[in-house]
Amino acid sequence: MIRDPFLPSVPPAHVRVLRAALQAAPLGVLCQGTDGRIVAANDALGGMFGLGPECDISPGAPARTVLEEIARRYVPGHPAARTSPRDHAPRIRRVTEIPLRDGRVVNRETVPLQDGDAHVGFLWTYRDVTEAKRTEHDLRRDNEDLERVLRERREFTATASHELRTPLAAVVSFCELLADPASGTLDVHQRDFLAAIARNAEHMRQVITRLLPASGAPGGAAGPHGLELGEVRVPRLLDHALAARTAAMEEAGVFLTVRCADGPPLRGDEHLLERVVTNLLGNAAKYTAAGGDVRLTAAPRGAAWEIEVADTGIGVPEESRNAIFQTFARAPNAERGGYPGSGIGLAVSHDIVRLHGGTLTVGGTEGEGAVFRLRLPLAGPDGGERAA
Repeated sequence: MIRDPFLPSVPPAHVRVLRAALQAAPLGVLCQGTDGRIVAANDALGGMFGLGPECDISPGAPARTVLEEIARRYVPGHPAARTSPRDHAPRIRRVTEIPLRDGRVVNRETVPLQDGDAHVGFLWTYRDVTEAKRTEHDLRRDNEDLERVLRERREFTATASHELRTPLAAVVSFCELLADPASGTLDVHQRDFLAAIARNAEHMRQVITRLLPASGAPGGAAGPHGLELGEVRVPRLLDHALAARTAAMEEAGVFLTVRCADGPPLRGDEHLLERVVTNLLGNAAKYTAAGGDVRLTAAPRGAAWEIEVADTGIGVPEESRNAIFQTFARAPNAERGGYPGSGIGLAVSHDIVRLHGGTLTVGGTEGEGAVFRLRLPLAGPDGGERAA
C-alpha cells in the first residue's frame, strides 16, 4: 500500500508494480515519513507479528502505534522494546536481533531514507531468522563435539605412543641380544623369525613416530602426507607380509596360494603398504574356516600394480562394502558370528592406499568369500588414481 502523493512523477502502472514488489518481499516492511505516519507496509509485517485488524498499517496511520504493538511481542526487558521511532537518528542505520515471546528470533533493520541531503523518513524491515539461528546453534554444538573428540583422540594417541615405546624398546633389545652369536647359534628358520620380529618392531617404531606429530606431542617428524616414499618392489613387499602372517594362517588351518608376476617397482611407503597387505591377509585368515582357501595374487596392470586377497570365508554383504572402510565399522555378519575385531584395520588400510593415490575395494559373495582388490599407481601419490 503506497501513497501516490509521495510519487507524483511515477506513472500509475509503475506504482502498481512497486506495490506488488512490496507485497512479494520475503520480509515484513514498514516505511514511515518524517511526519511519523506510515507511507507503506506489506501484509507480511502483519502476518509475522499476528497484527489484527485493530492495528492499522494502512498509509497515513501512525507508525508509532504499529511499532509499539510489534514491540509487545518482544521478550520482556529487551532494549529494543524501549526504543521508539524518535530514538533513531536520521543518519544512523541500526540492525538488531530480537527474541520474541513465542520463541522465534527476528532481525530488525532500521534504515534512514535520504533524498539528496534531505531526510525523508525511515524504512523498517523484519526478517524471521529463527531457523537460521537454530541451524547456527546446532552447528556450534557439532563443532564443539568434534573439537572434544579430536582433543580426546590427540590425548589418547600421545599417551598410547609414549606407553608403547618402552615395551617396544625391550623387544628391539632382545632381538639384538638373540642375534648376537654369543647368545647361541640360530638355524635358518629361527633367523627368519627373528628378522620378522625385528622388521615389525621397526615398523611399529615408525608408526609411533608418525602418531606423535599427529597428536601434537613432540618427538616425530612426518614427510608429505606422513609417507616415507621410496622404491617399492612388490614381490619383496609380499614376502614380508607373508612372513608376518604365516603363523596366523597355519593356526587358522587355511591353505594359502601365492602368485606374483614380475614387474616394475612402484613409488610408495613400503612399511605402510606392507601393513595393508598384512592386514588383508590377517582378515582372510580370521574370517575363513579351517580347511578354507586364501589366495594372494599380484601383477602389474597398465600404470599400476594390482594386488588381490581372496578367501572362501564369510564374505562381505553388498550393502556393507563401503561402510567397512569407515573407522569402527564392521560388517553385520562379522558381528553376528562373534569374530573379534575393532573396525580400525580396514579404515587405516583404506587411508594408506588413498594417500598413495590408489584404491581399495571389496567384492565376492556373502557366505562364499571376500575379494579385496588393491590398485596402486606406479608413479605413487603424485600421479595416482585418487580413491573415492
